[in-house]
Amino acid sequence: MAKQGGCFCGKVRISYEEEPVAKVTCHCLDCRKISGSTYSTNLVVPGSGFKLLSGTPKTISKIADSGKEITSHFCGDCGSTLWRDGPSFGDNKVIKAGVLDDLNALDEAKPVGELFTTHRVSWVPEYRKISTVTMWTSSALPSLALGLAALSGTLAQSYNDIPEIKAVGQHFFYSNNGSQFYLRGVAYQENYNPNGTSNANTQYTDPLADSSKCSRDIPFMKQIFTNVIRVYAIDPTQNHDDCMEQLASNDIYVIADLGEPGTSIDSNDPSWDVALYTRYTAVVDNLSKYKNVIGFFAGNEVVSAQNQTAAAAFVKAAVRDTKAYIKQMNYRQTLGVGYATADVPSRNELAHYFACEPEDGSTTSIDFWGYNVYSWCGDSNYQSSSYGERVEFFQDYPVPVFFAEYGCIEGVDGGPTHRPFTEVAVLYGNMTSVFSGGIVYEWFYSENHYGLVEIDGSSVSPYPDFTSLSSQLARVTPTITQSSTYTPTNSAPACPTVGGTTWAAVASPLPPAVNPQLCSCEVANLQCTVDSDDESSYADVFNYICGANQDYCAGIAHNATTGDYGALGGCSPKQQLAWVANQYYQGSSNKESACDFNGLAKTQSPTTSAGCEALISAAGTNGEGTVPSPTGQQGTAAASSSSHGAAASAMSAPAFFNYGKAFFAAYIITALVSGVGMFVL
Repeated sequence: MAKQGGCFCGKVRISYEEEPVAKVTCHCLDCRKISGSTYSTNLVVPGSGFKLLSGTPKTISKIADSGKEITSHFCGDCGSTLWRDGPSFGDNKVIKAGVLDDLNALDEAKPVGELFTTHRVSWVPEYRKISTVTMWTSSALPSLALGLAALSGTLAQSYNDIPEIKAVGQHFFYSNNGSQFYLRGVAYQENYNPNGTSNANTQYTDPLADSSKCSRDIPFMKQIFTNVIRVYAIDPTQNHDDCMEQLASNDIYVIADLGEPGTSIDSNDPSWDVALYTRYTAVVDNLSKYKNVIGFFAGNEVVSAQNQTAAAAFVKAAVRDTKAYIKQMNYRQTLGVGYATADVPSRNELAHYFACEPEDGSTTSIDFWGYNVYSWCGDSNYQSSSYGERVEFFQDYPVPVFFAEYGCIEGVDGGPTHRPFTEVAVLYGNMTSVFSGGIVYEWFYSENHYGLVEIDGSSVSPYPDFTSLSSQLARVTPTITQSSTYTPTNSAPACPTVGGTTWAAVASPLPPAVNPQLCSCEVANLQCTVDSDDESSYADVFNYICGANQDYCAGIAHNATTGDYGALGGCSPKQQLAWVANQYYQGSSNKESACDFNGLAKTQSPTTSAGCEALISAAGTNGEGTVPSPTGQQGTAAASSSSHGAAASAMSAPAFFNYGKAFFAAYIITALVSGVGMFVL
């Protein structure tokens, strides 16, 4: 028998015939607003038996607590909401039980579960699932699960079936229904301050390797409407299934930085080399299977000062090679690679440089742009915070832009833990035509005085700014664009030109692709090689050889300002030193004494393994040729020896050989001061 109901004034009438697939009490903020109470009772009914009997209800659509679009149908005269639906619900309708006419129907609507229990007010007792749940047949139980998930805006899902997030033009969209995706994120990494420097002794804690910590934190994350977390350093040798599953089941996505404290692109001594490539591809290998991974940052605030802009070339090379690796390995193409910039004077040039496409199309440009900005402090405003200027600048940008970090603690009444987060209303208000939301810095309270919560073992204690953030986000209703109605029109910007003190990285060429096989082949084919692993002893040898003849070191050059790159510039310090030592040895008529350097080097019989001949030929006899792109899986096996929580050795280009500055000037000066007879030859 059909059950009927209507609005307060009686103009809108509805009915349904089929049994509900779910009966639940919901504590979400939407249900509070709609019902005028602290929770509401909802019936999820099949749309096939649902009818609008009379009246023409009005509708309003918004993003629900779950992060998915939902539409409310209400009477335009009395305001009563009768039902809700949306793309995520399939054909189901979510009826507000209170609109039913028959008291018996209300008795039958007794709920068998709860949703959004983290929002339950303290004086409402915990609802105990009653025995009527056992009255459902086994065939009906899956429908119950469907209904429960539908009410929260998504199916009960895992990292295998959660809808992917894809970037189209300036926006992110859900891949399943085409609704726009806004980031409501939080930075999630303990005891880690990423700053564009490299430190081989730094320890870090993988935030996704301990499932108990994820279980502890995720319920609180949902209280601030989190749908994405940013992690700065994960251990690619660890299994992340449990945490990623928990995140997916709570509609939370991940953006992961590819570096870690000991292996990242150094602001003052930049390189793009085998160690970095191995680390980056290992992270991609580890996380690519999780569909709730949106993508990766190839660098974070690598350029933080005016004299560091040359480093951008090496980050862009990392973007290029990471994108190529994702494609080569047939990982899903919705995985994006971006960069997170600091709010520095060169921010505009950086944004244009990473998005421009001088000769290789989109293969070298970023897929999204993260902006770490802390200009809105306390109760600032749209103008004084420069938010308006940022919107104006990025309005023609070709890829999604979002705040990769935000949440200033300066000048906050009550101290750092009392941030009012008044910028939220603007970020998800009049900025949404350009910006795709943001990620609050940060979850864990640390020595830098940022942090939304205090952690003590298994206990989570929110600070006042946690509550402020939750309240601010609860009020936002960003405009939702459907991908089906959106046609991107923005094009890639012009690349900045090298000049003066403002920009020091040519747009093309970029540093060559890193090819670990090439490096191994070249070293095996040398007549003189390095026998020592003591990198602290390499500086004097580099200085001596390159000071004696610059041509010996042309194969390891990497100068972002002139665009001069050697084919061996991406190899390890030991491999680079072996190359220049061999050049010196051959230039000295293969004298045995020319391959010694106080016991650091030795002669060997060259060997050429299968597949090496073409690579060696391409690199050229002087190392100034081309570097073929690598093939096959690169990161997983090589990263497997790293210990959990410890930074891998920073085998990047040595700090004593700064190619970004005047080429070889340091060597010539050192050689003149030290004298050319410093080695036993």
